[in-house]
Amino acid sequence: MESLLQKLHGKTATVGVLGLGYVGLPLAVEFGRAGYRVIGFDLDQAKVDRVNQGDSYISDVEGSFLGALVASGRLRATTDLSQIAQVDAISICVPTPLRKTKDPDISYVKQSAEQVASYLRNDTLVVLESTTYPGTTDELVAPILAGSDRVIGRDIFLAFSPERVDPGNPRYHTQNTPKVVGGITPRCTEMALALYSQVIGQVVAVGTAREAEMVKLLENTFRAVNIALVNELLLMCDRMGIDIWKVVDAAATKPFGFMPFYPGPGIGGHCIPIDPMYLSWKAKTYDFFNRFIELATDINGNMPRFVVTKLMRILNDRRQPLNGARILVLGVAYKPDVTDVRESPGLEILKLLVQHGAVTSYHDPHVPSLALGSENLLSEELTEQNIRSKDCILVATNHTAIDWALVARHARLVFDTRNALSRFEGPDIVRL
Repeated sequence: MESLLQKLHGKTATVGVLGLGYVGLPLAVEFGRAGYRVIGFDLDQAKVDRVNQGDSYISDVEGSFLGALVASGRLRATTDLSQIAQVDAISICVPTPLRKTKDPDISYVKQSAEQVASYLRNDTLVVLESTTYPGTTDELVAPILAGSDRVIGRDIFLAFSPERVDPGNPRYHTQNTPKVVGGITPRCTEMALALYSQVIGQVVAVGTAREAEMVKLLENTFRAVNIALVNELLLMCDRMGIDIWKVVDAAATKPFGFMPFYPGPGIGGHCIPIDPMYLSWKAKTYDFFNRFIELATDINGNMPRFVVTKLMRILNDRRQPLNGARILVLGVAYKPDVTDVRESPGLEILKLLVQHGAVTSYHDPHVPSLALGSENLLSEELTEQNIRSKDCILVATNHTAIDWALVARHARLVFDTRNALSRFEGPDIVRL
């Protein structure tokens, strides 16, 4: 009988992916392209139907690749979790948000582990990819999967491998982004290496699942802290009359010892605003207080409010109140060229503008409609007439599809929080 290791190396294994979102669907496609038979699991029937029709709803997954895999029978999707019993390996890719109290919400991970455990066969590899705090894999997932009669590392195999998806990145994607893996036991690590090394260009093994969990949190905490640093410098430079954008660009000419980070209206997405809080929460259970993380969270979280406050000053200099001003926000996605609005600073800016009485609208080529509180907003067309009709164009996301020259030519006033109009100058263009 063929062993799991033989199936993984020989690509005769059936691989499951639980959760077909920004992480899971691209991963399922890469497994299929590598030669494995793949079953995608999701509770959302609409997603399952679209996958089975070869219709991609993730910008980083080309419909032609997905369609070819589905047509060949290499990839299919289902809501029937009992089919987990058919897989030899399964990657769990479910959300790990924060509660309103800023504590980790790992209910999706717990529920997924329980569902997998219900149908799991022996000699199966389970890999958790959802970003979480160190200890989740061995403290929470392992006991659920093991139950009372399985030994991890002998009967089943469990590892953690952090997702490193960067939506909209034209250069790095699932296949060419190095993959970190860490197992509960050395044998578990070996199994995870055997799977991912068939799919990913470079796989990096660490000693334990906890180390692998910490890797992802370090990566995103590094970014959050450095973004907070440059945002704090922006606040200082704003008082001193110094152009922070020129400062960063000049500092970036140093060929060593410096990595440029740029200021902005805040941070968004499913990783950078959330992952550091997972680490901070876990540290408190060890009686350790992460001052850098807490300070960075405070600085970055207050940037939307600073943006609106500065807009008030800009309008005040023109003898116009924010109350009643017609403001068009350009971009509500959390980063350029994606559809994702999770934790987007653009949403917070819109809410604050409404609170201050502004007549607010938005344009985003990637987000045609938006729920803002009880209101359902539609993206306005970006035309010369519409631009001229606004008192201010506030740039919140620098999408490449936006005609910035059109904005620069016809706007009465532009407040650019992303330096998107860096090649244009004039008294009517104000940078953050």
